[in-house]
Amino acid sequence: MKLLTSNFLTCAVKSCRGHPDAYPLHFSDCELSQTNLEFNPTFIQNIMPRIEWPALLAVCAELGNTSLPGQAPEKMDDSEEGQAVLQSLHNVLLETSVREGKMTCGKCGHVYLVKEGIANMLLAEHEVV
Repeated sequence: MKLLTSNFLTCAVKSCRGHPDAYPLHFSDCELSQTNLEFNPTFIQNIMPRIEWPALLAVCAELGNTSLPGQAPEKMDDSEEGQAVLQSLHNVLLETSVREGKMTCGKCGHVYLVKEGIANMLLAEHEVV
């Protein structure tokens, strides 16, 4: 599961919807993998308005990556600095994947397993409430 995907996931338990502690899900016991992909700065620039920056930083910190700046970049231009930020975002969002691990809701404590890069977000019938 790419870290880009994790930025859009929240706890599926009904009582957690909209609660600030239910997002982002917290990672633990993770096995990460890196996949080299063609650098696509246009995609990164277009997806940035949808990225929840504090959540991305929290997930990166939990996974041991501190390469991103503390504040979301406002402008990513063709300068050397702008390209470096785009490259870091490309690496974190698209090339870094969680192969195995756990994602835990900060509100209810529900654990979602990630196996072979796929997060199991399904709930048992008694957990839906």
